[in-house]
Amino acid sequence: MGMADSGINPTAAALLGLLHEGPMTGGQLMAAAERRLAPYWSMTRSQVYRELPVLAERGLVRMGKPGPRSSQPYAITPSGKRTFSRWLAEGPGKDTIRNPVALRIAFGELHSATQLRNLYTSANEYHTEALAHVREQVRNAKKDGAAFDASALEFAVAYHKAALTWLKNAPVPG
Repeated sequence: MGMADSGINPTAAALLGLLHEGPMTGGQLMAAAERRLAPYWSMTRSQVYRELPVLAERGLVRMGKPGPRSSQPYAITPSGKRTFSRWLAEGPGKDTIRNPVALRIAFGELHSATQLRNLYTSANEYHTEALAHVREQVRNAKKDGAAFDASALEFAVAYHKAALTWLKNAPVPG
C-alpha cells in the first residue's frame, strides 16, 4: 500500500460516505445504502455490521451514546473524512461482473427448455420492475437537485435496459 492508499474497502468507503449526512446506527446506514446505493452497489447487512467495528477501531468513526433498544449510532471523525477523501482520489479498480442469469445461460445446453423459458421470464420481470423503480429514483433525485445521485442511478437505468435488450436475443432451445 502506497502513502496515498486509503486502506479501506469499498463497503467501508460507502459507509463513510453515507455518514457525511450525519450520525447513523447500523440499521439507519443499511436503510440509507438501500435508498441511495442499492441500484448499482449491493451491500449486505452482515458486511455493514462487520465493517462498523473495524472503522471504529481505526478511529474513522466514533460510537455515540446507545439509543433505544441499545442501537449504536456512529459518527464520522475528521480522520474518517480524510481517509474517505483519499479513497475518492484512488483509481476505482476494475468492475466485478457477476450476473447469475448470464452464468446459467452459459450452460444453456444443460437446461431443459422449460427451465430456460422460466429463467428468461423471471429475468425479464425482474429487470422490467427494477427499471421502473430506478427511473422513479432518478426523477426524484433530479427533483431534489441531487445531480450526482441521479447520474449514478442512470448507470442502473442503462444496465437494466441493456439486460432487457440482451434477453430478447438470448437463444431458445430446440
